[in-house]
Amino acid sequence: MSSSSARRPRTIRGSIGLYLIVFFFAVLCGFPFLWATITTFKTNQDLYTTGHNPFAFTQAPTLDNITTLFTTTPYLHFIINSVVIGIVTVGITLVLSVPASYALARLTGRWGLPMAIGIFVVYLVPPTLLFLPLSRVITVLGLQDTIWSLVLVYPGFTIPLSVWLLLGFFRSVPRDVEEQAQVDGYSKVGALVRVVLPLVAPGLFTVVVFTFTLTMQDFIYALAFVSSSSQMTISVGVPTNLVRGDVFYWQSLMASAMIVAIPVAVIYNLFLRKFIQGFTLGAVKG
Repeated sequence: MSSSSARRPRTIRGSIGLYLIVFFFAVLCGFPFLWATITTFKTNQDLYTTGHNPFAFTQAPTLDNITTLFTTTPYLHFIINSVVIGIVTVGITLVLSVPASYALARLTGRWGLPMAIGIFVVYLVPPTLLFLPLSRVITVLGLQDTIWSLVLVYPGFTIPLSVWLLLGFFRSVPRDVEEQAQVDGYSKVGALVRVVLPLVAPGLFTVVVFTFTLTMQDFIYALAFVSSSSQMTISVGVPTNLVRGDVFYWQSLMASAMIVAIPVAVIYNLFLRKFIQGFTLGAVKG
């Protein structure tokens, strides 16, 4: 028997084992989405009857839970508030983190890495230690109980992380590329905008996705600085309105989670390669 024939069964077994492992983790990660989807369309009697199969519809599916979500809570306001906060925070983060990371990579010499580490350490400070002094700042500025209080606060922990992520990308771009662009007539800013930024596009995309995700999932700051329903984000508004005493509107809670999760999951999968590339290139070439 040739060596290639002997290796073939091992290769097949290895492939089968790999696919089984991938399938296991796919089921493990997808199970919460399956459970939430089934729960969303179940009636109260079907959901709370212990003898019913939790993965099947004993009674006909219903849309009443989604109707309850939109009619008894300002859910659309929660979505709009979260999206506005996320977009504005992403803009502020890019405007401040891009020049900061570029300066650390190009203009500070041997002090670039220690300064970058110092900036990143700020991100590691627990939010519970910051929201008391930040609440004083927000009160002085008259931004309490508005979404703009969160717009002011969120860049405090999105910018340090973004600077750290982008630093590796800017260091991966050779200085010769910028020098050649300046020889061709670009200014330093023009070389940065027209030549360097397109080369670090995966890093910029990673910063956008990561920043938007951080703002969407925050709970502590949103709970501490906003109290009126019209200004709440999804992370605080949904549990506040759908958990009333000891009554949990489980189906509507699951519906709210799925409505937000589905478009986010679609976007992540469409740009997954760029997102992974953003992390891996920044880590390897930094």
